[in-house]
Amino acid sequence: MEYIYFEGRFVPEDEAKISIKTNSFHYGTAVFEGIRAYYDRETDKMYALFFKEHYERLFQNMRVLNMEIKESIDQLVEITKELVKKNNIKSDIYIRPIVYFSDTAIGPKLLDYNAKIAIYTYPLGDYIDVNSGIKAIVSSWTRLNDNMIPPRLKVAGAYVNSAFAKTEAILAGADEAIVLNKNGYVSEGSAENIYIVRNKKLITPPVSDDILEGITRWAVMQIAKDLGYEVEERSITRTELYVADEVFFCGTGAQVSPVVEIDNKKIGDGTPGEITKQIQKIYFDAVRGKIDKYKDWVSPIE
Repeated sequence: MEYIYFEGRFVPEDEAKISIKTNSFHYGTAVFEGIRAYYDRETDKMYALFFKEHYERLFQNMRVLNMEIKESIDQLVEITKELVKKNNIKSDIYIRPIVYFSDTAIGPKLLDYNAKIAIYTYPLGDYIDVNSGIKAIVSSWTRLNDNMIPPRLKVAGAYVNSAFAKTEAILAGADEAIVLNKNGYVSEGSAENIYIVRNKKLITPPVSDDILEGITRWAVMQIAKDLGYEVEERSITRTELYVADEVFFCGTGAQVSPVVEIDNKKIGDGTPGEITKQIQKIYFDAVRGKIDKYKDWVSPIE
């Protein structure tokens, strides 16, 4: 039996139900996070990755949508650990906290409604290919901008934009989409941040180019700098993707995923790049608590 934390208590999955009339279901006003926890067979421990940082970002998102819940960030960290223990999970998992207006009322507004949180888990391996590399296209769909639905927020309704782009990529025979912002600059993937490598320098779009302020994006930046690579945050044009030495996506779901082809053009020699693989190896060791320098990224769940 799987347990879910639902509106203040742990309940079996079949008891974690919302009404068809739930306000956020109709208007997409829920905010959510995606959190990874990695199981290490050697130590028989689960390592939760950036637990507190994800909940801090969730609270930032809630603030913008005028949401308040009774649980604190520290309480949610402990609640999530307890949830993992109750479900006795022995594999890599994805954890989904979601905050929503639970009222059964009609009307798209962000006032006078009550927010509640639910948290559930499910097994998750590689969201996209982290080994041989993936094919991407530049989508015809434009990324939402900050004065529409802010991309820095993980708002449920905003992901229709991502779904359009991802679906277009799949129908075109690709694995993933790259979306441009309203100014024509590279923003991110459908659900991932993006880096390019040119002349051994890592380049990633700035937060002002309508991206999610990714936690994995930040982690990759730290790894690259520790390896001695220069990292630059600046706008990237579409054709700069084609002439990059390497390209990779990163994110909680995507982890570190090399991109080997964009718009039917090979990136570099068409195989995962050396710098990407170097960062990827360190990242996968770090998330399982194997690197002392990055031990503060993970929280062991005994």
